[in-house]
Amino acid sequence: MNRLTWTFLEPLPRSAAFRPLQRSTPERGRKQPEGSAPYSRLMVRAHSQVSPAREGKAWVHAFALLAIAVVLHCQAAFAQTEWIEKLDQSLSLQTSNGWFRSDLSGLLDLELYYIDQQPPGLIFSDDDAFFSPRLSLFLDTQFGSHLYTFVQARYDRGFDPGSREDGDIRLDEYFLRYTPFQDSRLNFQFGKFATVVGNWVPRHDSWNNPFISAPLPYENVVIITDHVAPANPAAFLARRNKFDDKRTWVPGIWGPSYASGGSIFGRIDKYEYAFEVKNVALSSRPYAWDATRHPWESPVVSGRVGYRPNATWSVGASFSHGPYLLPPDEPLFPGGPIKDQFKQTTVGHDIGYAWRHWQVWAEAFASRFEVPNVGDADTLAYYIEARYKLSPRVFLAGRWNQQFFDKIPDGAGGTQRWDRDIWRIEAAAGYRFDRHLQAKIQYGYSHQNGPLQQGEQLVAGQITIKF
Repeated sequence: MNRLTWTFLEPLPRSAAFRPLQRSTPERGRKQPEGSAPYSRLMVRAHSQVSPAREGKAWVHAFALLAIAVVLHCQAAFAQTEWIEKLDQSLSLQTSNGWFRSDLSGLLDLELYYIDQQPPGLIFSDDDAFFSPRLSLFLDTQFGSHLYTFVQARYDRGFDPGSREDGDIRLDEYFLRYTPFQDSRLNFQFGKFATVVGNWVPRHDSWNNPFISAPLPYENVVIITDHVAPANPAAFLARRNKFDDKRTWVPGIWGPSYASGGSIFGRIDKYEYAFEVKNVALSSRPYAWDATRHPWESPVVSGRVGYRPNATWSVGASFSHGPYLLPPDEPLFPGGPIKDQFKQTTVGHDIGYAWRHWQVWAEAFASRFEVPNVGDADTLAYYIEARYKLSPRVFLAGRWNQQFFDKIPDGAGGTQRWDRDIWRIEAAAGYRFDRHLQAKIQYGYSHQNGPLQQGEQLVAGQITIKF
């Protein structure tokens, strides 16, 4: 019988293609469609004698003071890290011969957002300033050299900031991985986990992401609906003149897309591959990711092939194809369910570069949505992101994002772009006090063509404690 001993373990490495995490806004006053996603309603400003502007400033000032106090306190506390090291040891368990080992780790994030208009991207809130705490717990378990399990549990105000005002506890990821050989050439994985598409997912958690928010392709909500079919092209194009209705509209890729299914992946010399079959499309909202809510009746196939010639460069190509409409749409079509006829097809390219103090990433995605009663709606989104380490503790980051939309027939003999082209520029700075404490601040400015702007300016701050 193997004897259990308490031993300090470094957190087990999770496959870069399947690393966990993050974030979503409906139009104000719009009634949630019947059968739509079970999100709670948006946070509504409490009636108060204090003006919204003063209330927002009070939030900012309060958080600024809180952040300073927390950082100063944590810096002093973490200067003597004996207690956190003891915590690490108490959260690790292994047998004396090393056949079984399990490690519990976590991230505690304290975030504040300030927005000058309607919230952009996948942020749910009616407040111009709001606080969003998040606790993430990771359980890595290894059984011998062939079996590995991973679970990610979170408590926050919803997967996307502000989507659950009263708080939410859930399992974002859980999977079993089988590695038949002693090397990484072949792996099988089953459960609920992040998509293999692109190169952002491996760094999307708060400790590794240079920014607080996701790049534009992973969070910019477009007028595509997964629950309601437009009556005609004119009705579809009319959505461009409304604020994002995030209860029914979707982005091209919803964050890390923790959908359920199975995958096969590995690395052979300088080449990497990963293919997955999931229950929903890349654009599907978080509530549909769990197989208990949306089974594999209409599977979606995705994959990525990569080439890493050396430690400096990496390139990859991704794809995804499958239905994106969710079951509540089925009754809208006469003659029975035909949602499988309307698919989302996405192809992407990514590149990574790391040299000395520099890290650079870029991705481009071309997506086609087959829209009922409209036709094909094509869009292209890309971003370029760079991080520069001024020192082992301090880094600066910048990111340029754009998304373009193709023209479709407007039903009146002409053609129009089906959504508003948008660009966004972002800058961030971070300071890592030690291996347990990190602080970041981010500023972003975006602009879309047309008279309607949504959250042109975004200021965000984040404090992360890692254990």
